[in-house]
Amino acid sequence: QVQVVESGGGSVQTGDSLKLFCVVSGRPMRDYTMGWFRQAPGKERVFVAGASWNGGGTGYDNSVKGRFTVSRDNAKNSVTLQMNSLNPADTGVYYCAAGWRRAGVVAAASEYAYWGQGTQVTVSS
Repeated sequence: QVQVVESGGGSVQTGDSLKLFCVVSGRPMRDYTMGWFRQAPGKERVFVAGASWNGGGTGYDNSVKGRFTVSRDNAKNSVTLQMNSLNPADTGVYYCAAGWRRAGVVAAASEYAYWGQGTQVTVSS
């Protein structure tokens, strides 16, 4: 059974950085396109960043371009999200997700089969 586990969330101030970690177990991560999503209170879950199955392609929501960096290490079955210059709009629960391998980055949440439990990120002004 595939499991996805995130870690690394926390409470920070505007302008600070955080790094989120995600580990996939139960099946080689190279079988999956990986994505990070955020859900703010009372709002829908939205795509933040993603990486194609071999890391050759990455994609970001416009709101985080230039500030967030997603990277994956298939040998370690892990994917990270480096978040810099955080602001209160980045607050929410961040989810790591694994979707069946695609040629590129996938932004639609419906395309992801496995989800982690989420990790809270709170950015205060």
